[in-house]
Amino acid sequence: MGTAGTGTDGTAGEQRQLINVAYRLLGSVTEAEDAVQDAYARWYALPRSRQQEILSPGAWLTTVTSRICLDLLGSARSRRERYVGAWLPEPLPDRTEWGHAGGTNPTGGPADPADQIVLDESVSVAFLVVLESMTPAERVAFVLHDVFRYPFAEIADVLGRTPAACKQLAASARRRVSVARSPVTATGQAHVVRQVKEAWESKDIAALVRLLNPSAVMTADGGGRTGAVLRPVEGGTRIAQYMVAIADKAPGLELLERSVNGMPGLVARRAGVVMTVASFDVRDGRVTRIWAVRNPEKLRPWAREGTESA
Repeated sequence: MGTAGTGTDGTAGEQRQLINVAYRLLGSVTEAEDAVQDAYARWYALPRSRQQEILSPGAWLTTVTSRICLDLLGSARSRRERYVGAWLPEPLPDRTEWGHAGGTNPTGGPADPADQIVLDESVSVAFLVVLESMTPAERVAFVLHDVFRYPFAEIADVLGRTPAACKQLAASARRRVSVARSPVTATGQAHVVRQVKEAWESKDIAALVRLLNPSAVMTADGGGRTGAVLRPVEGGTRIAQYMVAIADKAPGLELLERSVNGMPGLVARRAGVVMTVASFDVRDGRVTRIWAVRNPEKLRPWAREGTESA
């Protein structure tokens, strides 16, 4: 991230927190990194005298980063209308599954921004998909207050609204999230995902149908850069048939159980290259949603997967 967070003026320790805020607001590691870089650039553009007047550089950077994200969210809707097929958040790996601790780069370079993001419920793909359905103001109010515990008085400064209005925005967003929260534990989901993997590997359509809710939906994000269905595939039977058709067309495809945004998921790789990262929503022992990211631009944080042993 260039010079971001490298100063000795009290801002150096803020980068990790800012990346975490920005990713939850934008659903994109790349855009989050750019937003944080922009915020630091604005900080360093301030006269030294103005910097010294700011009692909490971290709070200032959070406010500016959030405003930048708010602007990006406003323009994102029009950009995503032009996006080829469905748009899904960028999936995050758990580096600790790959034989080295997260937050470090084995090549000796700076830490990957994706490594700095805390993997908890607020970054699960199911959660991020719900955030995508919110207005930009709702998303900012909810993430800053409910996830990061910022007071509404500070959020009001970000949104240019009253604290009471921000409280209403967060409450509205909270209602959407409560409906979408899955009751399944990570352990319960891992069991179902493992069964899906085994049925997929054996091309057992009947077994896949049993594991899929009859009204399940599969959404794929290829970004127009790789083969992926442009519209969601609906219905357990159709999804099972589609999954087996993929396996037939890709001999040598290897399926790996991996944490995706902190929840059990699957990674498909071929000849050592990660081709697809799949996330799941599981309820009552069956899969209700599958989100499959195939856009290579969104799989950059997974590039090292191909270099680690399964």
